[in-house]
Amino acid sequence: MATTTAVRPVMPDTAMISGTRQWSLGKVINRILFWILVVFIIFYTVFPFAWALLSSIKPNAELFTSPVVYWPSAINTTFYQFVLANGDFLLALRNSIVVSVSTVLISLALGSLCAYAMGRLQFRGKTPVMYLILSMTMFPQIAILGSLYQMIVNLGLYDRLPALIIAYLTFTLPFTVWVLANFFRAMPGELEEAAMVDGATPFQAFIRILLPLAAPGLVTTGLLAFIAAWNEYLYALTFTQTRARTVQPAIASFSGNTQFELPWGNILAASVLVTLPLVILVLIFQRKILAGLTAGAVKG
Repeated sequence: MATTTAVRPVMPDTAMISGTRQWSLGKVINRILFWILVVFIIFYTVFPFAWALLSSIKPNAELFTSPVVYWPSAINTTFYQFVLANGDFLLALRNSIVVSVSTVLISLALGSLCAYAMGRLQFRGKTPVMYLILSMTMFPQIAILGSLYQMIVNLGLYDRLPALIIAYLTFTLPFTVWVLANFFRAMPGELEEAAMVDGATPFQAFIRILLPLAAPGLVTTGLLAFIAAWNEYLYALTFTQTRARTVQPAIASFSGNTQFELPWGNILAASVLVTLPLVILVLIFQRKILAGLTAGAVKG
């Protein structure tokens, strides 16, 4: 006698379905929150520059209207004409270029040599020296302002461009050494060995082999040092008066037609002109900057 067995249908696991739905819902919520955060960061960082740019081309009357006029009714270039015709501002712009470029070149020249020694050579006291260099970047600028001022005055460098270059090296050089040391440390030792087998000296191996490979780090640290020197205000205000004044104190010294009037249009136009070189440099070297920020994070 044949027996039949009833086959029970396999019911889907409701817990698994609910878990899948919950996971999908959580993923969607996380994605929405992520894009909200991205939009907020973009708005937070771009809005000040966009507001300065729009305000610099507004008619003067629209700068103080209430309610606020976000879009100019007409293009006004008088603020830019005033700034570009201001001899003091153009002199300050030239001074900023000379000081910032000189600071970057000296920082990279000295910093790369020191970073090579810290990253590739073995010597007693290496770790304390590295942490000493790192500690130099932790002090606020105002903590050494008095001693730097006395040194600059005693050297006869007050209101001269070398005074600012020396002052800016106090915070750009330690940063350059610390960052580039990680790049040289991450490079494989076989590179130097192969160069020395071919008859190169350690210095030739450094110049011809290691330094070109550290180009992303050089670009990143150089650009960050340039931005720091370009935007610096405290030392520029303290160590200069008229002849060596840079753009930051020069913009702050703009005056209006009356004693209590601030020429916001001129200030915003000058601020846009000063910010544009930094934006252009970042756009040009963005790939090098990204490679520089990540290349030294892992050891090859």
